[in-house]
Amino acid sequence: MQKILAYPLTIIYFLFFGLALAVFHPIQWICFNLFGYKAHKASVSLLNLCLLRCTHFLGTTYKFNNPYQIPTDRPLIIVSNHQSMNDIPPIIWFMRKFHPKFVSKIELGKGIPSVSYNLRHGGSVLIDRKDSKQALVQIAKLGKYIEKHNRSAVIFPEGTRSRTGEPKKFQPTGLKILMKNAPSALIVPLSINNSWKMLRYGKFPYGIGNHLTFDVHEPIENHGDFDALFTLVEERVKSGIHPPQ
Repeated sequence: MQKILAYPLTIIYFLFFGLALAVFHPIQWICFNLFGYKAHKASVSLLNLCLLRCTHFLGTTYKFNNPYQIPTDRPLIIVSNHQSMNDIPPIIWFMRKFHPKFVSKIELGKGIPSVSYNLRHGGSVLIDRKDSKQALVQIAKLGKYIEKHNRSAVIFPEGTRSRTGEPKKFQPTGLKILMKNAPSALIVPLSINNSWKMLRYGKFPYGIGNHLTFDVHEPIENHGDFDALFTLVEERVKSGIHPPQ
């Protein structure tokens, strides 16, 4: 019964999702080209709030837990597990004051209204998964960018999303490059739960009635011992991931 109900609700969701992307694409262009970074960043934050609200048609609810006073005057590296593309709008909205930027696959850099424009112009980097040299150069570029501007980089060390909610083994290379190029960055572990359930049936229909949680863990200073830091970050992220149900 729930899956049957999901079909019409998903159609309604897609209509409003597409409308939000279409409306905000020219808004982003105007903000970026006429008013600069701050205006463009504000438009992106509002876009992602709208995308988050669109999921309410699916009965999706959110809880974002951050009990820590995280500084805004230094760069951050936000390290998270990855369960679906629905992880992205809540991170952008709820952590908007930290100016989150992403490491995204190059295919997303064209063809998607609003999303592709932001990835190309908002400070994120696009990597070619088939070209490791290009990917490493782009990740290093992002590290230098956040170090210079006191912004944040979001990285998903699993490399690809978990389709079942069960976390995959973290890969160290991307995080290591970010830390090397942003040595003053504070490491912020983040655990995401239940985002994978939105795609439990595949891309259509979406899963309905899901409660997504985002839990920020105690930030970690970069003291230079990468192996120890990497182990600690992975442990903190995975400690907040609930067993799939």
